[in-house]
Amino acid sequence: MIVTIVGSQLGDEGKGGVVDILGDPADVVARYQGGDNAGHTVVRDGDEFKLSLVPSGAIRGKVGVLGNGCVVNPRTLFDELDQLRERGLDPDVRVARRAHAIFPFHRVIDGLEEDVKADSDQEVGTTGRGIGPTYEDKAGRRGVRIGELTDPEGLRDALEYVVPQHRAFVEDVLGVETDDAFDIDALHAEYADYGERLVAEDMLVNAGDFLADRHAAGEDIILEGAQGTLIDIDHGNYPYVTSSNPTAGGACTGTGLSPALVGSGETIGIVKAYLTRVGSGPMPTELAGVEGDTPGYAGDADPEEERLATEIREAGDEYGTVTGRPRRVGWLDLPMLEHATRASGFSGIALNHIDTLGGFEELRMAESYSLDGETVETVPATTDRWAACEPTYRTFDGWPEFDRDTVAAEGYGALPANARTYIEAIEDALDVPVTVIGVGPGREQTIVRDRPFEA
Repeated sequence: MIVTIVGSQLGDEGKGGVVDILGDPADVVARYQGGDNAGHTVVRDGDEFKLSLVPSGAIRGKVGVLGNGCVVNPRTLFDELDQLRERGLDPDVRVARRAHAIFPFHRVIDGLEEDVKADSDQEVGTTGRGIGPTYEDKAGRRGVRIGELTDPEGLRDALEYVVPQHRAFVEDVLGVETDDAFDIDALHAEYADYGERLVAEDMLVNAGDFLADRHAAGEDIILEGAQGTLIDIDHGNYPYVTSSNPTAGGACTGTGLSPALVGSGETIGIVKAYLTRVGSGPMPTELAGVEGDTPGYAGDADPEEERLATEIREAGDEYGTVTGRPRRVGWLDLPMLEHATRASGFSGIALNHIDTLGGFEELRMAESYSLDGETVETVPATTDRWAACEPTYRTFDGWPEFDRDTVAAEGYGALPANARTYIEAIEDALDVPVTVIGVGPGREQTIVRDRPFEA
């Protein structure tokens, strides 16, 4: 069976934790897009593991695959693998030969372009990991695939083609002096060594063949997306998006598995019980704001909104796994979830951080938007129109804080009644069951109402 995990909001929904919770019966966990801009936090026996590239199933001893839709920084990959081994784990990670390599010059360009955009309030809020420039090279047919790192002569030819183009852009267009990140000889030596290590550790695969063969052999597979639906390059609020497709369609193109095969399994949408965002762009249900990220924010928010945002941020530890930046905080946005459900066809919802909302007297949830006097129930196609939307809220009575371990052990009925009302409102709106409920950060602090691999 194949289960696809998709972020339903703006990223940071807790996808890695859900993979960890549902993935015990799985044999393989494959990432299908993104790179080391992902931030997956997995807690095992009280130990916290923060990953940005290695598939989160590696913590549980699953075979991990970085699919052809990923962009891979070999430095990050081997650093993470070495750190996991130092902590007593033995990760088995394979890398698609068709995945594209991130080079140091990609990271330099990423930072410079973001600086330029910041001058005109157009910054996207990237992690600066070189993800976008690498996908640009891929689309521009000048990228270097991971499989090419094993051919020193071909690698040099590729670098001698692409590096001068980027050097000219940085020096002649941006007016910045280049450094060792653009040194062809140094890059060739470093990346040829990575190619040798990939071969020596038997890490390279044709992802489509590898995954199809494992599936045909009866193994269970999780396809793990990074980021979220609203930062999908096609279905998100462009241009404040990532450079790949976190939605379920990306699971097909990013692994080489057919839509029929992926669609025959389950697709689980991951939802945070409220809303967070790192970086710029619209967020209609935002409370207060974050300086430098929220458009137009100047520290002059309503004091009550500021208080609520701060309390939720601190209670939920809402700081970026990769960047450490404070996340913008807002109320749950149902039109956003309607949009995500349509784009990926969720068969179930995993709802995280329901415990974070405990102790608030009153909660809100956006049921629709008002736009030019009309009621809108999904996300408009253009970013300026989405930014103009005013949320129409439904108000809920809050619920008290609860003992996470007790509720997790006793199940759904042990949740406070008002928390169940909140959850059921989501189910009714999306016509999708909430099958997993996170009531705390620990793996055991989860209510699982349905396990897809055990159906």
